[in-house]
Amino acid sequence: MQQTFDITNTSRKIVFQFLGNHTLEQLNKIPEGYSNNLIWNIAHIVVTQQLLVYKLSGLPMMVSDELIQKYMKGTKPEHNATQAEVDEIKSLLFKTIDQTKEDFDNKVFKNYQEYPTSTGFVLKNAEDAMIFNNFHEGLHIGIMLCLRKFL
Repeated sequence: MQQTFDITNTSRKIVFQFLGNHTLEQLNKIPEGYSNNLIWNIAHIVVTQQLLVYKLSGLPMMVSDELIQKYMKGTKPEHNATQAEVDEIKSLLFKTIDQTKEDFDNKVFKNYQEYPTSTGFVLKNAEDAMIFNNFHEGLHIGIMLCLRKFL
């Protein structure tokens, strides 16, 4: 699992750079031909990791219901994120992964509700969820790299 978390941390460092290198206006801009923006993608990866690993394990999540409703699968930006919301998302980027690693080390993940992903891969436990999460984050980083060309 250590390598899985190393990959996740690398992914989050890449995402963190988007937050540091773009203005609030750029984070919120939806380029023509796209259905979302940088901040939606960033918040979506934070929310998705929590849903895949914690919710499906029947454990409390570190993200609010409000964030989940705004950024879960099937949503799109309905508002401009405020600086306070960006700061919250920024603080959750690494905090959520650090807590997940600690919880794995402490063997907190005992139950898991099997989940078939939209790619056809079936998650059978929290370890599968973290591995799949890295794939998911990579997809969204690719989208973000495309989005930033139009800002």
